[in-house]
Amino acid sequence: MFDPWYWVVFGVGLLLSGWAAWRVRRTFTHYSRYTTRSGMTGAQVAERILRDHGIYDVRVERVAGELTDHYDPNARVLRLSEPVHDARTMAAVGVAAHEVGHAIQHAKGYAPLKFRSAWVPIASLGGSISMIVLILAVMLGGVATATGSTLAIVGVGLFATTTVFTLVTLPVEFDASKRAMLTLEGGGYMTHTELDGARSVLNAAAMTYVAAFVTSLLQLLYWAQLLGLFGGRGEE
Repeated sequence: MFDPWYWVVFGVGLLLSGWAAWRVRRTFTHYSRYTTRSGMTGAQVAERILRDHGIYDVRVERVAGELTDHYDPNARVLRLSEPVHDARTMAAVGVAAHEVGHAIQHAKGYAPLKFRSAWVPIASLGGSISMIVLILAVMLGGVATATGSTLAIVGVGLFATTTVFTLVTLPVEFDASKRAMLTLEGGGYMTHTELDGARSVLNAAAMTYVAAFVTSLLQLLYWAQLLGLFGGRGEE
């Protein structure tokens, strides 16, 4: 906790995450001012895209909150936040189409999505106990001692499970956005100007996942270096 490099890594991660969150909220708010020509709500667009792709076993539900939209592959439910489910804006339609993109991935057996879903319990377990193991490894001298070395490897490995999760999330999210834009354009849901607005919202949202991966990777490298796995200071 007294290592200045810890605060550098922590600070960079905090700034990246804060900037990404600010950008997506700012962009979403901006394009929530513009109603699409079709006049369809996010929920209506989602249901129509699902039908266009022959998906009839996925429900569309309203969920409380803002930017809480997600697709639940286990329950086969597409949950849209109130500002998306009920709104008729560029932002709402873009986000709704993106979440449908995940449902399409699921229906088509998209490999990265299957891997991410299977990896969730592993990352959850690794993330919940990694810090305990890492701190113990530091207290025992890292690679400078046999026990510390073992704990260092185990701790970094456990933390890496969360980094892997943030990494595999990138292709899943980018692909969902790509499917969304192709569907919105090909299905005539939006004009070219409206498509640009939806694309801006999805691009901003994608940066939150990039920021999460970069933050996790920096923290992983920090712990590996601190514990001497890169030939660093180990026993200091």
